[in-house]
Amino acid sequence: MKRTVSILVCAVWVGITGTLASAVVPRPKIVVCLVVDQMRWDYLYRFYDRYGDGGFKRLLTDGFSCDQTLISYAPTVTGCGHASIFTGATPAVHGIVGNDWPDFEKGYSVNCVGDENVSSVGTESKYGKASPRNLLTTTVGDELKIATNFRSKVVGISIKDRAAILPAGHTADAAFWFDKTNNCFITSTYYMDELPEWVQSFNNRKIPQKYLKQGWNTLYPVASYVQSTADDMPYESRFANERRPVFPHRLVDSVTGFDVGISNTPFGNNLVLAFAKEAIQAYQLGTHGDTDLLTVSLSSPDAIGHRFGPNSIEIEDNYLRLDKELEAFFAYLDQTFGEGDYLFFITADHGASQSPGYLAANKLPFGFLNEKYLLDSIQNVIRSEYGLDSVIAANANQQLYLNDKAISRLTVSKDEIADRIVMLLMESPGITDAFVTRKLGSATLAEPIKTMMINGYHLKRGGDIVYSVQSGWKWGSISGASHSHWNAYDAHIPLIWMGWGVQPGKTNRLVHNTDIAATLASLLHIQMPSGNVGSVIYELTDH
Repeated sequence: MKRTVSILVCAVWVGITGTLASAVVPRPKIVVCLVVDQMRWDYLYRFYDRYGDGGFKRLLTDGFSCDQTLISYAPTVTGCGHASIFTGATPAVHGIVGNDWPDFEKGYSVNCVGDENVSSVGTESKYGKASPRNLLTTTVGDELKIATNFRSKVVGISIKDRAAILPAGHTADAAFWFDKTNNCFITSTYYMDELPEWVQSFNNRKIPQKYLKQGWNTLYPVASYVQSTADDMPYESRFANERRPVFPHRLVDSVTGFDVGISNTPFGNNLVLAFAKEAIQAYQLGTHGDTDLLTVSLSSPDAIGHRFGPNSIEIEDNYLRLDKELEAFFAYLDQTFGEGDYLFFITADHGASQSPGYLAANKLPFGFLNEKYLLDSIQNVIRSEYGLDSVIAANANQQLYLNDKAISRLTVSKDEIADRIVMLLMESPGITDAFVTRKLGSATLAEPIKTMMINGYHLKRGGDIVYSVQSGWKWGSISGASHSHWNAYDAHIPLIWMGWGVQPGKTNRLVHNTDIAATLASLLHIQMPSGNVGSVIYELTDH
């Protein structure tokens, strides 16, 4: 009888354990997230004929592409982009309203990841004083940590501090970014008290210096870059050590010791992806039974785009080189995890405008705004009409912050002053819309511009007046390129998924960058981030 009972107990136990084993939530070994700073959507196709089969073409062939992915807020800048991708929220919710914003209580402009309560690790410079504490919501990495009782590992890597820190979230095991003052990867005491040995070893190899010494010439004969303008255009900015913005670029000056910085060259991409591979090995990501998450952001395309513009040979060469780097990176992921055992997606934090000089040369609408002249003109009128000096306390992220203390001493209301400034803005060439922020809800403003402005405004960190700039116009000069506006050239970004659970295909349905976190949460069967306003991209998950 006892033998029979024992057999029955064993049978029940085997049945229970078998059920538990089969009930394990299906997830990939690792999620690898790649954000290419300032990558316009059209770069996928403008250089398509020159790409190899294993990089961008592999993504478009084997992956699922969301061809109409747009940013749902303005300003379209790096801090907002990285925060929105991984929180599924807009600046109105997650609080990252720009790369920086004025803090009048502290008396200075706040870096979106600046944190005076932490110390630099791996450098004596101030660049390590950073953390995710200004981010007001959780990220998808935070939710993955919670879902696995913090067994999952999350690591963020980039040249820019904000591009490493914000995607990784509050509970990350590590975030590493690049200190240009000593050409090394660093972190802060928010994450650890000293750099791991593998990071110190990587830094000691002095890889950036080796790239810079070899200079930057085109990957192929310069005459073959038929998708770009000529090499020497008057609206391209040059490196400080050059007389003209032409290839080959000399990246170091052996006499003065000057170098242009690895982030201003395509070799910054090589550096970050090499560091990412070593991070995978060092943290044994994807090898311990719970899904890990690695966020990688490539900052060099942004620096190159700002300097030379979207139609430069420099940009084309950057993406041809990046295509080869992606092919090698995918081969590494295939070998390390298995081709169908990792989930990968690529997107961008924002796009880029054309250089005003390029637009002018091709008879397209263009212009540029002088910020100091515009603000001084407004100040002069307010001084003349109301006797008020320094009415504008700050101009940041397409918002004006008014001087409340000075206005409070007047007999007129702040509303009257604000309305007058809106009128003055609208009289300025290049400004298309301007509204008092608290009146945005009832503004007679076309969609989606109105919603994008509302989504980009945070009540406690935003300004008093918001405005938008005419299409094709840029702050500063006709040289180089920029971004931050609601227009498609700044807001239309690539989004392609590949690997675990992804069937090849594409959708032309409108999706937003805030849908990425919701979709990733659905694929991983975890809770959406705490401020998520995005929706699941059902074409990717319903199969």
